[in-house]
Amino acid sequence: MDKNLKEQFTGVIEFTPPLYKQRYQFIKDLVGKYKPKKVADIGCADCTLLWMLKFCSCIEVLAGVDICLSVMKKKMHMLGPLPVDYLRPSARSLTVTLHQGSVAQKDPCMLGFDLVTCIELIEHLEEPELQKFPEVVFGFMAPSIVVISTPNSEFNPLLPGVTSFRHPDHKFEWNRVQFQSWALEIARDYDYSVEFTGVGEPPTGMEDVGFCTQIGVFIRKNPQTSEFTQSDKTTEAVYKMVFKAVYPSLKDEKYLQNAVVSEVIFTAQSITQSLLDRSVSEHGECSERKSKCQPSMNRFSEDLGKLVVEKSKEAFVNGNVVYIPLTTIFSFPRVNQLCATFEKLCKLISGKVTLNSDGSAVMFNTEHENKEN
Repeated sequence: MDKNLKEQFTGVIEFTPPLYKQRYQFIKDLVGKYKPKKVADIGCADCTLLWMLKFCSCIEVLAGVDICLSVMKKKMHMLGPLPVDYLRPSARSLTVTLHQGSVAQKDPCMLGFDLVTCIELIEHLEEPELQKFPEVVFGFMAPSIVVISTPNSEFNPLLPGVTSFRHPDHKFEWNRVQFQSWALEIARDYDYSVEFTGVGEPPTGMEDVGFCTQIGVFIRKNPQTSEFTQSDKTTEAVYKMVFKAVYPSLKDEKYLQNAVVSEVIFTAQSITQSLLDRSVSEHGECSERKSKCQPSMNRFSEDLGKLVVEKSKEAFVNGNVVYIPLTTIFSFPRVNQLCATFEKLCKLISGKVTLNSDGSAVMFNTEHENKEN
């Protein structure tokens, strides 16, 4: 049969995009559909999939597990936060961890995940590990969704240079009947449903061989209870944590306060500059100063134009000091979005921003501003 396929097909298989990217995109699409908060990648290798998933806004916990520490270390630095993440923290929280360990072992750090991915993993497992795999992943971890991908051996005759297995470390490669039989048995034993699909379409006229990579998507039928069993709680930790990154988040009061204070000061500066520019314009002095400040005002010009406030809420100048009511600052969308309530705004800027005696307005010294300019 394989020989006949080779004789029928003499072309060169090229996957666009590359096959590994198609597998990862499949997972990203699944995340977009189900919005899991906690995702674990078993057999994470060089962490490429984890790196792609860290940009999915629904995910708050990412974990990777692999037996080979040296492979994980190659790119694990990509999983850490960048300077921009500290300059503008996200509204969500995100924690990323990597663990060295075997999928044949149970570890409590792998409990509580919504989605577990096993991409091109099972074919690397020895028989004893493969036998323990279902109990560890479906019985112990018991996530809502499990995705397993593995090579489809029926496609191999179409791949140049493949005489048996695609990779020297593969212990086996299943055809579709073998994989589906194994998957259906697991689904029945652990109360999951399973759907079969794949990535890497065959050439025209060769559709009977199926996808190059076959995929099983398992969905748990019954929701997991919020409490783990006592035996789960007492399971000893066997994995070794090798990496952990906690991203700055606006859910953290410290980062939220920094963001609010910065936004309030920037807003006060912009309102002050607008008042000064208007004063200069009214006195007929042309706008060298105005042109200099124009770039910084672009962001706020629309909001300033839309603000309709009572007379008592308008900013005013007294000597070299401009008074900007907090109610006016709270009217700006970005400040409002960050604080949600006026009381929260007052609490976060207390002691961080110069206010008038009754705390109702931000005080901004224009003399200091002029010296800086």
